[in-house]
Amino acid sequence: MNPFVLAAMGGCLLAAGLWFALLPRLSRPSLAELLQDPSPPAEPAPSHEQASKPGWSRRLGAPAVPVLAAVGLPTQRTRQRLTACDRDVPGYLSQKAAMAALALVVPPLLGTIFTALGLSLSPLFGLLAWAVFAAVLWMAPDLEVRDQARERSEQMRHTIAAVCDLVVISLAGGAGVTGALDDATRASDTWAMRRIRTALYTATIQHQPAWTALEELGERYDVPAATELAASLRLAGADGARVRASLSAKATSLRTQHLAELEAEAQSATERMSLPTVLLFAGFLVLIGYPALHLILTSV
Repeated sequence: MNPFVLAAMGGCLLAAGLWFALLPRLSRPSLAELLQDPSPPAEPAPSHEQASKPGWSRRLGAPAVPVLAAVGLPTQRTRQRLTACDRDVPGYLSQKAAMAALALVVPPLLGTIFTALGLSLSPLFGLLAWAVFAAVLWMAPDLEVRDQARERSEQMRHTIAAVCDLVVISLAGGAGVTGALDDATRASDTWAMRRIRTALYTATIQHQPAWTALEELGERYDVPAATELAASLRLAGADGARVRASLSAKATSLRTQHLAELEAEAQSATERMSLPTVLLFAGFLVLIGYPALHLILTSV
C-alpha cells in the first residue's frame, strides 16, 4: 500500500485516540459557565434554510462540541452572527465538528480507493488537495452564518424603514408614540415584524420604554436605522420634542437608500450578464465564420 495512505490512516487513528482521551475532561463545564445566569430562550424564527438543514451534522459532531468550546470557539463576532440568525452555539459547533470529521476521513478514503484502482497520485498534490478540501469544509459553517446574518440584517433594516413610515402616519393621525409603534408593528406578519412586536411587548411588560427595545434590536442585528429611530423616539417620549418631522425625513432617507441599493444591485447584475452575452456572441461569430474561413484556407 502507498506509504502516504498508511501515514494518513495512522494520523487519523492517533487524532481519534487523543479526541476520545480528552473528551471526558473537556466536557465538564467551567466555573464561569456554572456561575453565569442562564440566558432566556430566544424566540424561534424558522427559516427555509433551517427547515431544510439535515440533522446528521448535529448528531455526528455533538461529541466534539465540548472540545471546540474549550479551544475558544466560536469567536465573539461569530456569536453575534449566531444571535442575529437565532441559532444556538452547540448546533454551530456540531456542524463545525462534522465538517472537520469529513475533512479528515474523506481524503484518505479517496486515496485508498484510488490506490486500489491502480491510480498513483503525487504525495505533494495529495497533501495540497487535502489542505484545500479541509480549509473549505472548516470555513463553510462560518460563511453560512455570515451570509444568513447579512440577509437578516437587510430584512430587519427594510422592516425598520417600513415601521418608520407607519409611525409617521399614526402620529399624523393623533396617536401617541406607544400607540403609533403598536399600530405600525401590526401591519404585517414577517419574521422581522414579529421580532419587533415581541421586543416592544417585552419592554412593556418589563416597564421599559419602547426605544430601549429598538436599541437592543439595532445592536443585535447590526441595524443603525433602529438605533436612530430609538433616539428620535426617546426625544419625543422623554423630552416632549415634536418628532413627526424628523421621523418623516428619516423615513424618506431610508426609502431613498433602499431604492439606491436596489438600483445598484440591478446594475451589478446587468454588468455580470455582459460577459456571458459577449462570449455567446463570440461563439456565434465563430460558428458562422468558421465554414467560410475553412473553405478559403483549403482552396488556396
